[in-house]
Amino acid sequence: MTGNSDDHERTMAFAEIALGQIRALRQPATPRVYEIWYSYATGYNPSLNETINETLARNGTLSETDVDQIYEAFLSPTRLGERIDKVGHRVMDEIEQVMSMVDAAVGSASSYSESLAGVSLQLGNTGDRDGLRAIVESLVHTAKEMESVNNKLEARLNASKQEINQLQENLEVVRTESLTDPLTSLANRKFFDQALSKAIADAFAKQEPLSLMMTDIDHFKTFNDTFGHLTGDQVLRLVALSVKQNVKGQDLAARYGGEEFAVILPNTVLRAGVTVADHIRRAVMTKELMKRSTGEHLGRVTISIGVANLRPDDSAASLIGRADQCLYAAKRNGRNQVICEADPQVSAAGTQSEVA
Repeated sequence: MTGNSDDHERTMAFAEIALGQIRALRQPATPRVYEIWYSYATGYNPSLNETINETLARNGTLSETDVDQIYEAFLSPTRLGERIDKVGHRVMDEIEQVMSMVDAAVGSASSYSESLAGVSLQLGNTGDRDGLRAIVESLVHTAKEMESVNNKLEARLNASKQEINQLQENLEVVRTESLTDPLTSLANRKFFDQALSKAIADAFAKQEPLSLMMTDIDHFKTFNDTFGHLTGDQVLRLVALSVKQNVKGQDLAARYGGEEFAVILPNTVLRAGVTVADHIRRAVMTKELMKRSTGEHLGRVTISIGVANLRPDDSAASLIGRADQCLYAAKRNGRNQVICEADPQVSAAGTQSEVA
């Protein structure tokens, strides 16, 4: 697990890249401009990077308008809420329109009932054929009007159903985006925290086992510094893909932060969790990395994994803490291995001064 010093160095490296871009383009170092270029340096938002690259290729710089548009599109903290509000307003508009149509249909039905009552009274008072014909024609005309109103209401309800289904899909997209890490397409930290709390509660309620894996890329900082953060992003995607391909069912894989990943394994005993972890470790190790821009072979990536099992007195924090201890033990004992809390290496602890 990466220590505070590594986090400091990595974030400072991103900051230097961001400030270098600001200097090169002679832009004002405002918080908004800095946030855009810092996000660009991390590479965590591929869509932001693509937009910036296209704008630079087209204009050679980012204008103040470009900065405002990019910030609002990708970084504004109100963006998600605004999208949800927009969909919510559209749903309310649909409901109001449908209710208006229903009110109109109810009014037509009341009028139709009154017409039938009137016709019934007329039939009782009319004995000649012409009078009966006129009453029947009036009844047929009223029935056709009612049929027309019902057809319009049915068509409007069908259209509204389709619109609301589309809005539900839009809301699901927004929800998924808010819970997904954009670089790896795994669950993000927010989703992981929610899912772990629920998984622990379910495990206690059902009296089932629960395992947690914490995974860290070996020597990631050195790799990132040597080959650049874009290649580092490629490494993160490679590991994420290997993790995703080796979990299934109720298991949840998430990007915990930086180069660290987590996997929740419901209804899984410790040794079964170790087996899953080793499948992931081997899957990563078998993939050889190549730099896309040059075709250069960069070697293989390895990961270290710690696995812990839920105890009766556990909270989410204590379970994560033990899995982290196992992860650190795996790194301390040579990396590229899986260690669980039942292994003797965990008790042979040391300080957490070393890590990469």
